[in-house]
Amino acid sequence: MSAEKAREVEEVSDLIRRYRVIGAASLEKVRAAQLQEIRRKLGGSAHLRVTKNTVMRRAVDQCKEKPGLEGFGEHLTGPSIFMFTDLNPFRLVILLQRSRVRTTARAGDIADHDVVVPAGNTGLPPGPIISQLNAAGLATRIEGGSVWVNRDTPVAKRGDIISPVLATVLSKLGIKPVESGLAMRLAYDDGLLITEEQLQLDLEGLRRSLGEAQGHALNLSLNAAYPLPETSGLIVQRAHQEAYRMALGAGVANRETAADLVRRAHAEMLSLSSRLAMTSERAPPVNPATKVEKEGVEKEGR
Repeated sequence: MSAEKAREVEEVSDLIRRYRVIGAASLEKVRAAQLQEIRRKLGGSAHLRVTKNTVMRRAVDQCKEKPGLEGFGEHLTGPSIFMFTDLNPFRLVILLQRSRVRTTARAGDIADHDVVVPAGNTGLPPGPIISQLNAAGLATRIEGGSVWVNRDTPVAKRGDIISPVLATVLSKLGIKPVESGLAMRLAYDDGLLITEEQLQLDLEGLRRSLGEAQGHALNLSLNAAYPLPETSGLIVQRAHQEAYRMALGAGVANRETAADLVRRAHAEMLSLSSRLAMTSERAPPVNPATKVEKEGVEKEGR
């Protein structure tokens, strides 16, 4: 091993000993300018170093005092960049996701989202660009010395491979259909080796799960009348409502129920009065002659 490589191995070994977390990300399709932007966005939260996997494996072998680190080198494939930090590895994953940048596409790149060319002035003068736009499926016209796109036109869906013609057109139109950035493939956290699959985060799904769990816990606490800072007020409020309904149903008069008891009694009185009036209206009228005859029969019976 050359003196230069030995010095690099020693430097990487020092970084491994200095930091609690070590991450490895793929450098494929990450360009130098984008890497500089990622470094800027990460700030001082992580030390980034590009080195060969063989150098990292030898540095790992020199840090046997780190428990569980021996398996780190076995997962390294392809060009890699290594991150040394004291951040939680999942926090580092989130920072890397937020540091992703949109970039122009090259032939063979995969679209990271649906790509639509908007209608309007391209700002490009007539010439060969017209045939290129038409080859990409765009209807055009010339107006005011510029080439215009007639209507909003979808040219690629998420996951589509960008053709050479489309890559050229999108580049000239300033449309960036590709997201570029570092994706963590492996992390070591103070004795724990975390694979790429385990590092995947569904933040929206996690928020939904936490919201549902909080709702279930709140309902359980309320139903069990278990007082907590979040539920004490609701428990007292529900107990008051149940006591009020019970007192009202039993006709117990107090400051809270007196007015409602009077209103209920008044409503029941009105209902009864209405029913009596309706009964009186439905009763058949009494014939005076029949009434006199009935009274005479009753007298003879006596």
